[in-house]
Amino acid sequence: MFSRNKKRPVSQQPAQTPAKPQQNGQHLQSRPSTTSNPYYQHAHNNPPPPPPTARPYRHPPPGADMRLWQVFCNVDKDGSGAIDLRELQQALINSNWTTFDLDTIKMLMNIFDTDRSGTIGFNEFAGLYKYIEDWQGVFRHYDQDRSGTIEERELFDALNGFGYNLSPYIVRMILHKYSSTPVTGYGMPSPSITFDRFVRACVVVKDLTDSFRAADRDNDGWIQINYDQYMSMFLKSP
Repeated sequence: MFSRNKKRPVSQQPAQTPAKPQQNGQHLQSRPSTTSNPYYQHAHNNPPPPPPTARPYRHPPPGADMRLWQVFCNVDKDGSGAIDLRELQQALINSNWTTFDLDTIKMLMNIFDTDRSGTIGFNEFAGLYKYIEDWQGVFRHYDQDRSGTIEERELFDALNGFGYNLSPYIVRMILHKYSSTPVTGYGMPSPSITFDRFVRACVVVKDLTDSFRAADRDNDGWIQINYDQYMSMFLKSP
């Protein structure tokens, strides 16, 4: 405990010597004015900045899922109320503890940044979170060996299950394009696709298929397009 300071008895207080009066016409020297002191003027005219204020507490939107709100706040590292590209990339992790690749993050931002602000607000994040959960269910269904990646046969089954009638040659090309492991070299493991790249590969196949079907007006599996149309199909894909 801290003790309080007690007042010293009068008998123990040291005597104070009275000021000696000026004699012989000596002038009393006045104390210099603080207002004439340049250091005082600087401190007076330039007061120290106020201490930083604490970040205001952010309340969830009405009716928000509190579990999802907590996830959103954890991802929103700078407390800005929105998630930028880097924050989203740091938050999304594959089963092998690698972060999602940047191209997949850009694709997700492009899909769910509906107001084109460059960031993801809470309502947009809710849609993205549901989207990721749905894709995780699909990924687990086709990852038959529970390796945490999708191999060639599993990719073929997945795309075929989505209704895309692709040849083994095209499926192999997709696997090599989006593989998270090197696909050439002696002794290298078989190519496989992590969750983030699997999602992007499937979205690209869907976009290209939709573009082809839009041009295939008679549904005979053949289209005639010019070079600009051909380039547009590929450049619109993520």
